[in-house]
Amino acid sequence: MALALASTVGATTPPWRRTETRAPCASFDPLRSPYFGDLHIHTKFSADAYIFGTRVAPPDAYAFAREAPIVLADDNEDQTRSTRIDRPLDFAAVTDHSEFFGEVLLCDTPGSLVYDDPTCVLLRQKDTPQQQNIPTIFWLYPLSLSPSTHQPFCSEPGVDCAGASVSVWQQMQAAAEGAYDRTDACTFTTFLGYEYTASPLGAHLHRNVIFRNDRVPPTVSSYIETSTGGIPQGFWTAIENTCLQAGIGCDAVIIPHNSNLSGGRQFFDPADGAEALRRQTLEPLAEIHQIKGNSECRFDRLAGAGAGTADELCTFEQEDVAQQGPAGRPVPIDQYPPRNMIRNALKDGLAFEDRLGANPFRFGFVGSTDNHDGAAGSVAENGWAGGQGNNDSSPARQIGDNVRTNPGGLAVAWAEENSRDALFAAFKRRETYATSGTRPVVRFLAGDLAGVRCGSPGLVHAAYVSGTPMGGEIGPVHGARSPTFVVWAAKDPGTADAPGTDLQRVQIVKGWVDAGGTTHEQVFDVAGDPNNGADVDPATCAPRGAGARELCAVWRDPTFDRAERAFYYARVLENPTCRWSTRVCKSVGVDPFSPDCATQADSAGGAFTDCCLGPGNDAFLAPTVQERAWTSAIWYQPDGIARVNARVRYGAAPGTDRLALRLRLGRRAADLDPTRNDLVLRVSDDDDILAVTIPAGTMVAAGRKRFVLPAPLGPVARARLLFGRRQVQLGVTTAPTDLSRADRNDHMVTVALAAGLYRTSHTRLWTARGATLVATGH
Repeated sequence: MALALASTVGATTPPWRRTETRAPCASFDPLRSPYFGDLHIHTKFSADAYIFGTRVAPPDAYAFAREAPIVLADDNEDQTRSTRIDRPLDFAAVTDHSEFFGEVLLCDTPGSLVYDDPTCVLLRQKDTPQQQNIPTIFWLYPLSLSPSTHQPFCSEPGVDCAGASVSVWQQMQAAAEGAYDRTDACTFTTFLGYEYTASPLGAHLHRNVIFRNDRVPPTVSSYIETSTGGIPQGFWTAIENTCLQAGIGCDAVIIPHNSNLSGGRQFFDPADGAEALRRQTLEPLAEIHQIKGNSECRFDRLAGAGAGTADELCTFEQEDVAQQGPAGRPVPIDQYPPRNMIRNALKDGLAFEDRLGANPFRFGFVGSTDNHDGAAGSVAENGWAGGQGNNDSSPARQIGDNVRTNPGGLAVAWAEENSRDALFAAFKRRETYATSGTRPVVRFLAGDLAGVRCGSPGLVHAAYVSGTPMGGEIGPVHGARSPTFVVWAAKDPGTADAPGTDLQRVQIVKGWVDAGGTTHEQVFDVAGDPNNGADVDPATCAPRGAGARELCAVWRDPTFDRAERAFYYARVLENPTCRWSTRVCKSVGVDPFSPDCATQADSAGGAFTDCCLGPGNDAFLAPTVQERAWTSAIWYQPDGIARVNARVRYGAAPGTDRLALRLRLGRRAADLDPTRNDLVLRVSDDDDILAVTIPAGTMVAAGRKRFVLPAPLGPVARARLLFGRRQVQLGVTTAPTDLSRADRNDHMVTVALAAGLYRTSHTRLWTARGATLVATGH
């Protein structure tokens, strides 16, 4: 692990702006460290969690994430159980359902004007899962309608549901602030957020919004308030109006989740290129794994076919339905909505970019739990206490009603320090990965990668100088030859009581679109051994056989075509371990590995019949699982930036600095036309080093394929744009100016170019050399 985590530069400049008052973190790594967290947690303020018997509040969830015990509901909704996380999280966000914030608080507050209202009594009454249909209809059915409405009692005289909703939001803010470590120890970071829960006829079109800092809107924007504006466009507009464009220093990312239960509607066709770009900007991440299943890809082992894939590893943690609600029934694999799965959405995004000029589905990956017990990051398969109140509070209910659920996943962010600004910047640039609950460490970078070698102590530094990490983009860095990729993974170390599992292999998943607009995918094994013989002892669930502590590969794509848009992400697989349900079944005397499983289940009770589901009789379930991690993709853009040569020369006196910048891009993008679109060039670290807009028509033709700036424009003395047969070059030179915002040390710098809908960017580690700051042509 020391190989890939060690920093070899002494820079202290972050590539993001500090927006909050706090002590600087004592631990700061310019080459970034992995931080593990959970961005999807529910407490009693979520109506469904309250129905399940959950009574813990946001402070309890944050305390649990830091190793405090938490109280859970038992089968009777009494608060008699408890659990504790196996190791603390680095960050967390409580994201209660924003719909009915006010109503839940009023119903939970003795003495409120509606405390004895029948709807409130229904919410508080103790029910078995089978009896919860009635409160679910009263409380959650409105979320399937458009327009949606608040509870009827909110219109009664003197009842202030809106004010109560603000009170809940303020309590959530106070809880996040109280748990946030603002000291230089930086042990724990909280984020403010909530869930938007549009569920038309049971289709999950849900999203979490995560805010950068404590400058947040005064009220939440739930589906009820935004439903008439479209799903999710009404919500997007609300976040733009109340946060992003409100002038209060607010910033946010929106994270869709449970596309696997969306009936194919989560990732809808964009109306046009502008809507595609809007989605790409507002929704940089997607939650690929959580308690209600995995959304990477889907393969039915009994049918021998997949939903747009032949990848047999896509049986992992699949729900058997395509959506919940009235249409929530199993469907044959050939009728399953392909775009329920994120990999298919990523592929379609490439095709949309070719047609519309922007990719609506340029998602980075995170995992989280969606735990409705307030148990942030409760993901251990061994001894899992469940995550849905009294719905999975005992072995019979876990197996009989919820065998297809799983403990959920974790979000991992590569950041310089454990602070809100640093982690949020990682979310925005998509330098994140998801895990199914374990904690492997994964690096994935691509580009020229000159001098990058597995085993080299300078691997990470060299890769950041000559390549981009997960979440980024690359152009044709080697011309017609494939870019170079490096992936490195280290096993989860685990705990003293539960050591981590060895790694089996690392794969690179590629998706691309051909010249005819058809999308494709291919999975490459690049490190490790799928036939290493490792398995589990069926009697004890103890692991048998060995895998790897670390795996590394430097790889080039043998199918690369410089003309085809593509994405690549890494998938890291651990050796097999017993699934949580196998351990629960064994605890009651039912052995999923045994040929006598059915007889044992009959003796244990009808609830345990599903213990015997497996490869021979179920499309997805098995007694063992392979825990895994998925990195955010790296996108190959045929019209993206291939190389940047740049040099900042610091002058001896203020205002005498100069920047010389030359970009080499791939093929010409349709919107990269200086006669009809503004050219917007931005060079930035934590500040804008140079930000210039060249208005459409300002550059003049100096030949058939060459445009020049006829006169200085602001700090820019000269600019030249040359369209070649297979590449585009843009050169910019400043006059003497103030570039003191470019810090004089090694640090990450981003060069971004925009024109119309066209966007491309290039982030590398620039190096300080005396009185210059240099990007060396990678």
